Amino acid sequence: MIEALGIDLIEIKRIKKALERWGRRFLERVYTPKELEYCLKKRYPENSLAGRFAAKEAVMKALGTGLSSGVSWREIEILNDKKGKPEILLYGKTKKLLGKKKVLISISHTKEDAIAQAVIIK
Repeated sequence: MIEALGIDLIEIKRIKKALERWGRRFLERVYTPKELEYCLKKRYPENSLAGRFAAKEAVMKALGTGLSSGVSWREIEILNDKKGKPEILLYGKTKKLLGKKKVLISISHTKEDAIAQAVIIK
């Protein structure tokens, strides 16, 4: 049964601007080492970074926390399974907030925008 839903849309140029302004500091604040390893290998890493940014935001919205309640960016990790399907791993307080529920995630992007949807299932 669906308990909550979160969705986020971001312009990819916002991620490009954050990279230009903050560089590695931005990357290490928002993304896990495994996420960076995956994204930075891509021809257009900003697209994958934006998709994961949107996915993390969507999860926070579904949880109803935003960045409050001690939830941090790096407690939400978006990886891909062997077939390329995004999967989510949660850590710390974020994992405790979810309890035994499951989160499903979907990510897509165009040249300009990235969108993600998170669904929490009981």
